[in-house]
Formats: sequence, structure tokens, C-alpha cells
Amino acid sequence: MNNSIESPRAETAREPLARNVKLLGFASLLNDISSEMIFPLLPHFVMTVLGGSRASLGMIEGAADSLSSLLKLASGHWSDQSRSRRLFILVGYTLTALTRPGLAAMTAAWQVAVGRLIDRFGKGVRSAPRDALIADSTSPRERGRAYGFNRAMDHLGATIGPLLATAFLWFWPGELRWLFALTMIPGLCLIALIAFGLKDPPVEKIEKKDSGGPLLTMTPFDGRFRLFLVSLVIFTLGNSSDAFLLVRAGELGVTTAWLPILWGLLHVVKGLGNWWIGPLVEKIGSRRLIVIGWSVYSIVYLLFAFANQAWHAWALFLLYGLFYACTESAEKVLVVDLVGQERRGLAFGWFHAAIGIATLPASILFGTLYDRFGGLAAFGTSAGLALVASMVLMAVRLSPTEQEPSTSH
Repeated sequence: MNNSIESPRAETAREPLARNVKLLGFASLLNDISSEMIFPLLPHFVMTVLGGSRASLGMIEGAADSLSSLLKLASGHWSDQSRSRRLFILVGYTLTALTRPGLAAMTAAWQVAVGRLIDRFGKGVRSAPRDALIADSTSPRERGRAYGFNRAMDHLGATIGPLLATAFLWFWPGELRWLFALTMIPGLCLIALIAFGLKDPPVEKIEKKDSGGPLLTMTPFDGRFRLFLVSLVIFTLGNSSDAFLLVRAGELGVTTAWLPILWGLLHVVKGLGNWWIGPLVEKIGSRRLIVIGWSVYSIVYLLFAFANQAWHAWALFLLYGLFYACTESAEKVLVVDLVGQERRGLAFGWFHAAIGIATLPASILFGTLYDRFGGLAAFGTSAGLALVASMVLMAVRLSPTEQEPSTSH
């Protein structure tokens, strides 16, 4: 007997994942193998090899992530109008796949900044169209599982990449530049997969309406979606680049050679968590899962401030993976639930843009607090903003068909 308003994603026999969903999952796998061979070593490369500071690292990562998120607004809007999301996805993945190996030739922090901006430009072009294409290719009751699969494959790649990096550095210690150059191999495989495998769904299935109009308009969206974006901005102001967690791990005694393994274990938790929790979005409710995830984030950041041993970093990185597992699929399902079908690309664009608006000041703020006042000020501020964001999100009203399932019996 049900004691709650029935969800539109009521349980039925599970459908097989759509071909596009599987292809995009494997694309995420290859992309993150390439990306995560580099990312856990990038803070060391910038700060030790190139002589940069925490503030410069924050500027590089914040600017790169902000550019990426703001471009997602434009690409999502344009993909709504073009009715071909595949082209945006192909161009975006191609840019990133061809840029990463260029880090091998860079000799100054500003050059890394340029490389990261181009890399994130590609991510900005592809991400909103990709998220919208997954929704276009999937029935409502399977979207949590589809997004969970995509994120799980993403994190599987992010596990394999650091393991490959660790194996390479075990045999060729210090050869970071050669390692960066080798990212060309999974990048080329990725381009071939998207170019020859991915297809746009038939137009009649998408049932798009005219999606013209000004790019920056919020007119199609009601106050509920706008309040959701406000909560995202508040949370993101405290959500600096994960590069700072790697810096913190190094301060706690995790050696450079073990940083890729630590990063890979984080992605094991993120991947397994997404695979398990993604299908639970329909049972628990997307908003409730996001609040749980943001609460975990707040706890982890507070504990990072007080950690003082290397094993603390390992334990907290594993717990941190639960934050991603609770939020990544749930946030995207909530976007789809709150907006009309014909505006999905634009909605995902605004979703990523809201994050981008706050990403640059978040990393700069965190890096500055860390340099001037220490870890407690930086990590404590992030934890507090996560709790404020959770309270704002709970104020988002759900329509009767979007009500969260009751936990009572």
C-alpha cells in the first residue's frame, strides 16, 4: 500500500540502456582515462616543476572550470535549436583529446593555464548537449539509471587513468612530460568512437518545439528551477577545485607517487556509488539525495581541516566519493523534472552556467584563505556554504507528480 503520491517514474520492468547512452558511457570512460592520467599530477607539476603557488593553481583551475561551465549555456541552447547534439559532442571531445598531450611541452604556469582553458572549452561545448542527448534517448523511468551509468563509466576511466600513470612513473620516475604526451592514445580512440558510433535520435522522438529567443533568457523557467540554480551557486562558492584536496593530501604525508592511486580510489567509490545510487533516485527522490550529498561534503571538508596524518587523507577521500555518488545523477534528474522537454539543452546550459559563475571565485577564495589563514579557514568556509545551500534547496517546491517518495510504511 502506497502512502505517498505516486511518482511518474513508477517501477516497471527494467529496459535495456539505449545505444546512445552506452556509447556516451564508453566515451566518458576513454575521456577520463586521458584526463585523469594528468589531473592528480597537475598540482605537483604547476607548483613544483613550474614554480607556481596555491593562488596561481586556484586561478588556473577556477578560470578553466568557469569557462567550461559558461560555455555549456551557449552549447545547450544552440543544440536545442540545431536539433543535432552529436556535432557539439564530437567537437568538444576532439578539442580536449588533442589539447592534453600539449601539456608535455609547457614550461611556465601561464602556458598550463592556456592549455587548461582550451581543454575546458571543449568540455563546455560538449557537456550540456551530451546530458540533453541522454535524456532525449531515454524514457523517464530510466533516466536515473542512464545518468548513473554515464557517471559510473566516467569514474571507471578516472580510476584506470591514475593506475596507468602510477605504473608509468614506477618504471620511469619523474617523466611527467612523456606521460602527458601518451594521453594522445585514448584521445584518438575517443574521437573515432563518437565520429562513427553516435547518432542523434529521430526528430519525432524528441518532439522539439521552437527554441529560439535570446541566449541568456530565463523566461521559459519558473521560480522553482531558478531557486534550484541559486542553491547550486551557493554550494559552488564553497566547492573549490579538487586539486586543493590533493595539495592537502600531500601536506598530510601522501607522497607524489601515491597521489594517482589516492585519486583513483576516489573514483572507484564515485563510480560504484553512481552505479548503485543512480537507480535509487526514483525511490529516494532527487532533491533528498542532493541534500544528503551536500551534507556529506560539509562533514568531509571539516574533517580535512583537522586531519593530521596521511591515513586521514585516504579515509576522507573515500568518504568524499559518497558526496559525488549522491549528487551527480540526482542533480541532472532534477533538472529534467523541473523543465519542459523542448528546453532541455538550455536548462542543462543554465545548470552548468550557474556552477561556472561561482567556480572561479570559489577556487580563488579557497586558495587565498588557504595561503593567508590556513586550512581551517578555507575548509570551514566551504563546509558552511554547503549547509546554507542545502537549506535553500529544501525550499524548492515540487509539483504533485515530482513529490519525493515517502519513507513511511
